[in-house]
Amino acid sequence: MYTKNTNTGGSSRFSTHKPSSSFRPSGPSRFSRGGTSSGYRGGNSGGFRGRPSFGGRGGGARGENINHARFINKAIITEEMVHFVPEHKFQDFVFEPSLKQAIVTKGYLLPTPIQDRAIPHVLKGTDVVGIANTGTGKTAAFLLPLINKVLLNRKQQVLIVVPTRELAIQIDAELKTFAAGMRMYSVCCVGGASLSRQINDLRYQYNFIIGTPGRLKDLIDRKMIFLKEFNTIVLDEADRMLDMGFVNDMRAVMAGMPKDRQTLFFSATLSSEIEKLIHEFLKEPVRISVKTQDTSKNVDQDVVKVARGANKIDVLHDLLNQKEFSKVLIFGRTKHGVEKLSGLLVQKGFKADSIHGDKNHSRRQKALTMFKNNQMQVLVATDVAARGLDIADVSHVINYDIPATYDDYVHRIGRTGRGNKKGKALTFVE
Repeated sequence: MYTKNTNTGGSSRFSTHKPSSSFRPSGPSRFSRGGTSSGYRGGNSGGFRGRPSFGGRGGGARGENINHARFINKAIITEEMVHFVPEHKFQDFVFEPSLKQAIVTKGYLLPTPIQDRAIPHVLKGTDVVGIANTGTGKTAAFLLPLINKVLLNRKQQVLIVVPTRELAIQIDAELKTFAAGMRMYSVCCVGGASLSRQINDLRYQYNFIIGTPGRLKDLIDRKMIFLKEFNTIVLDEADRMLDMGFVNDMRAVMAGMPKDRQTLFFSATLSSEIEKLIHEFLKEPVRISVKTQDTSKNVDQDVVKVARGANKIDVLHDLLNQKEFSKVLIFGRTKHGVEKLSGLLVQKGFKADSIHGDKNHSRRQKALTMFKNNQMQVLVATDVAARGLDIADVSHVINYDIPATYDDYVHRIGRTGRGNKKGKALTFVE
């Protein structure tokens, strides 16, 4: 069991009441196994061979050397912390009565910062650039005013483009919750799912299409989606789509849209490449930034320092056996490594599964649903799960492999400490 060091003036520290034989603290903010700290060997790493690669996804050249000190940060939990006071309540927004009732039913009262500032501009039909940390309610910031837009004009059609199938399915589910009973329909168009089913669904009436760039491009080429019919487009997690190499697909979609349109652009980071896309895609947008720091104030961050010759899987085993590790999301670098690690954890008696790009759609959704519903303790994932997914009550995020970039790290650990809850993130390092 871990306890916080009462020293509040420096980095986050942990100590153990009863150090186990498998690992013990080797100094402030470190864990080691078997004594000295110095790294791990590929043969004992549970499927992740050798040193962590900083080559980015798929072995590209996008990686960076990250100072390990950046993985250590004490959560900000002080009484003096300034609390955000919204300018609006949800009932203040100019929504149709049926949507206001749906919001009440959902239990929403006060908007988050991005919702408070973005919703009025989206309602006016303005182009919006929203920059906000992960887990801050960006989905409702665009969904609610766009549902209202459709309620006012049933001929409106909205296209929502996202980087991953899991995020698309999540947004579609949230849309259905808000729009229940409103006779408003959507089609979710993602790779890995039945193409014929999606083609069939597109033959019926709909107001929203939510999809991933590759599958949308395929359906557009098949003349099942006619972009000229859409006067609203949302690009969500745009930085992630850029990272995943979807920029040409994004440009192809935007080129087919009417010039007279509303474009909403949401991202957690703002790079020179993102600025270029904003300039290309949007017309005099309102910029809203509520990103105040790189990582969530609710996440305690620390490292697990693995000793030379130690077996990483044994160190992980001892962590997961502790009571507070109740719902754990583990990130690995490769699809093969993630699958192998998941299997090893199952062999050791843990309820675990994996999600990664080589796993088919139905198996990914089954694993994700079981994890969300607390039917298993551990989900092992590649960075496919690092962005946008809203999974309640994740107690810990563990970076079994160091991420390729610090931005990836930020998004990984953003899966815990969501809303007003506290979370912990641990990163295995040499």
